Amino acid sequence: MSVKTTTVAPVMAVTGFWREHRLGKLLHVVVVYGLLIGLSFLFVFPFFWMILSALKPEFQIYKWPPQWIPDPIQWSNFSDVFGNPYLPFDTFIKNTMILEVGMISGRLISCTLVAYGFARLEAPGKNILFGILLATLMIPNAVLRIPSFILFNEFGWINTFKPLIVPAWFGEAYAIFLMRQFFRTIPKELEESAVVDGANRLQIIVRIIVPLSIPVLTVIGILSFKDIWNDFMGPLLYLNESSKYTVSVGLAYLNGQYNTQMNLLMAASVVLMLPTLILFFFAQRAFVEGITMTGLKG
Repeated sequence: MSVKTTTVAPVMAVTGFWREHRLGKLLHVVVVYGLLIGLSFLFVFPFFWMILSALKPEFQIYKWPPQWIPDPIQWSNFSDVFGNPYLPFDTFIKNTMILEVGMISGRLISCTLVAYGFARLEAPGKNILFGILLATLMIPNAVLRIPSFILFNEFGWINTFKPLIVPAWFGEAYAIFLMRQFFRTIPKELEESAVVDGANRLQIIVRIIVPLSIPVLTVIGILSFKDIWNDFMGPLLYLNESSKYTVSVGLAYLNGQYNTQMNLLMAASVVLMLPTLILFFFAQRAFVEGITMTGLKG
């Protein structure tokens, strides 16, 4: 009798542990997937609401209880926005692309040179300067608006693209930080071999550092594209003529002082959101790789 008890007890203990362990794993999966589904719905819901609102007549947007399916589907909202002669979105897009090219190219070139210096060159006080650079991230942009406007007004740059493009050629703190972290992951032996072959610093940067840094350059490019595309205060502050406005300022014209045609505003927002989504879709792999690799070495 005693032998039977001692044989069954360990078996029951193992079975109970296995059941408890499997139940724990099941609870873990349920909680994790529940959180993921809930958060996904939370973040995706405004996006779907925007698309549905872009296809509704105006009175259906404010209807309560909400009417989810547009009836009828009003495709003319898009033509009403982009066919409006008082809102030349083709000009707004052209102006925005001029800023995109000028600012992104300046930011990539200047930040690459500065980040290479912080990552590879030896100089007294280099770490102190890098700390001061990071400290500038803490300065609110609102504090710099008035001094910058006074300075550019003295230069005679108001109502031109210069106040927006020229500062981009003097670096950006977060971009320099990301690039420096990435450059430090590149083996120094590659540069030493290039020096033995007679390459100078500029040739090393152009032929070795830049080709190996495509992921982090892609990250900086995508983030910069998004920031410039969505920037509202900069163009509004420095540009006075509607022929020089950007898409973000053009969208604000749909938000009237007394009445806002929400369906037209949502239709314009859906179309003007597409360039950023398409860019991220095609560069997603390099973007994720760049974000991952910039944190490998401090």
